[in-house]
Amino acid sequence: MELYSYFRSSAAYRLRIALNVKGISYQQVPVNLLKGEHKSADYLALNPQGLVPSLKTDNDEMLSQSPAILEWLEETFPGTPLLPISALERATVRSWCNQIACDIHPICNLRVLNYVADELGGGSEGKLAWLHHWITTGFSALEPQLVDNQNKHKGNFCFGEQLTLADIYLIPQVFNALRFDVDMTAFPRIMAIYQHCNTLPAFIDAQPANQPDAG
Repeated sequence: MELYSYFRSSAAYRLRIALNVKGISYQQVPVNLLKGEHKSADYLALNPQGLVPSLKTDNDEMLSQSPAILEWLEETFPGTPLLPISALERATVRSWCNQIACDIHPICNLRVLNYVADELGGGSEGKLAWLHHWITTGFSALEPQLVDNQNKHKGNFCFGEQLTLADIYLIPQVFNALRFDVDMTAFPRIMAIYQHCNTLPAFIDAQPANQPDAG
């Protein structure tokens, strides 16, 4: 498999974690967003959206959008499952994933931040204020849900002792929050999960600093 990735992309970060956890071999093809390589004709031929990540399967099929790719990985490589067994518990985990994937990440990604800074005249200060507001708002809703679940299912992950897709969504988002100096003191449960996950080889190997294009 080939993963078209940018080292700081949180969506690509999710896939690196999942591939590592499931023990799936893959090669990375760096796509430098700052240099505009995602807008090149060659890349647009692979992914017309011009976004990362993209995954080329062993059958040379191209997949895009990290939530869809993560679901495909879960269905195609069921070993080391990343969802609980019951339908209700799966819905709970997917809800947490979607709170990050739908309510935080899309309005805090690079192209939105650049639009706030450049097109709306917010500049770097406005960009940071925007990012801090929306990450804090999202985590303020997620934190009590994770605390409540911890009271029911003791463990070091979002869902007790089972590593799930929720952890795979959460860790890259926390990384971005810390990168932009978001105050995380109000989110001790989130930070405990983050710190635990980052002791595991699959997560360490997926960290942005450990990628071939990190420079």
